[in-house]
Amino acid sequence: MREIRCALHVQSVHSISLITQSEPMRSIVSQIDSISASDSSILLIGETGVGKELVAEYIHHTSVRSGNPFIKVGLAALPPDLLETELFGHAKGAYTSAVGEKKGLFELAHTGSIFLDDIDDFPILLQSKLLRVLESRELMRVGGTVAIPVDVRLITASKVDLKDLVNRGLFRADLFYRINVVPLVIPPLRERAGDVPLLVNHFLGRFSANGAPEIADDALRALVRYSWPGNIRELRNTMQRITLFARGKIALSDLPPEIREENPLELMIKACNRCFAEGKMSFDEVVTCLEKNLIRGALKEATGNRSHAARILGMNLSTLRDKLKKYNLPDEA
Repeated sequence: MREIRCALHVQSVHSISLITQSEPMRSIVSQIDSISASDSSILLIGETGVGKELVAEYIHHTSVRSGNPFIKVGLAALPPDLLETELFGHAKGAYTSAVGEKKGLFELAHTGSIFLDDIDDFPILLQSKLLRVLESRELMRVGGTVAIPVDVRLITASKVDLKDLVNRGLFRADLFYRINVVPLVIPPLRERAGDVPLLVNHFLGRFSANGAPEIADDALRALVRYSWPGNIRELRNTMQRITLFARGKIALSDLPPEIREENPLELMIKACNRCFAEGKMSFDEVVTCLEKNLIRGALKEATGNRSHAARILGMNLSTLRDKLKKYNLPDEA
C-alpha cells in the first residue's frame, strides 16, 4: 500500500506530518481534510502516546485558522487551583498576588485554535464555566466584570471514554455533547502494525546524524510484532535509545529485551490489557477482544496471507473470512 505523508509547511520552519499507510489512519486523515473549513469542535479519543497532540496540530494547520494562534494546554499538568486563571485570565486585584490583569489561554488563542489535552481530567467544578465560554463565545476573567469576546476553534483529547465519566457523574453531559461534535478515535499502534516500519525509519532518520541506518529483517519483524503499550511515544524513545548505542546495521541484539523476547501469549495479554484491567466489559466482549487480537496476531505472523493465518489459528479459511468480515479487520491487521 502506498505510504501517505500528510504534511503542511507553516511558514518556512514548521512542518506537521502524519506518517501512515494504515487504513484506520487514512480514514482519519480523510475526515480531517473534509472538515478543514469547519469550526466544529473535535474530540480526539485514544490511549496515551498515540499522537493525539500531533493530530490536533495537523487539524489546526490544515484549517482556515492555520495562520492564527494555536494554543496547547495539558490540563493534567496544571494545578487545579491555578487552572481557572490560566484558562480564563484574571483582573487586577482579583486576589492578593494579582497586581495586574492577565490574559488567559483562551484569549491568547483568539481567532485560532485551542487544544485541551486530557479533558477527562478537567475538574467538574470548572466544567460549567468552560461550557458557558463555548456557548456564549465570551468569557469573564477571574474577578472581572466585563465580558470578553473570544473566537476559538476547540480541539479536545481524552484517554478514556467520556461517556463512562458522564454516567458516573464525573463529567457534565451538556459539556460532553458540546465538545463531541466530531469524535475521532485514534487507534493504538498495535492495531496499525503496518505503520511501524514507516515510523521506525522516520525516527531513525530523525535521531541519526548520518541518515537512517539499515535495520536487519529479524529486528524489524520484532519491532512490528511488539505490542507497543506506550504507542508512538514508546516507539520514538526506543528508536532514540537505539541510535545512541547501535554501531552500523541495527541487529536484533540491539533491541531492548522486552521487544526481542516478547512471546505471543504476552502479546495477546498486553493487547487485551484494557479488557482485564478496566473490568467493565461483559464476558462476550472480553471473548471478542481476545479473538480479534488472536486473528490480528496470526495475520501479522502470516504477513497478511489469509490461508497461512487460518492454518496458524487452526480454523478453516472460510471461517477466518467470516470473522474478518464480522470484526471488519483488514488483512494487514
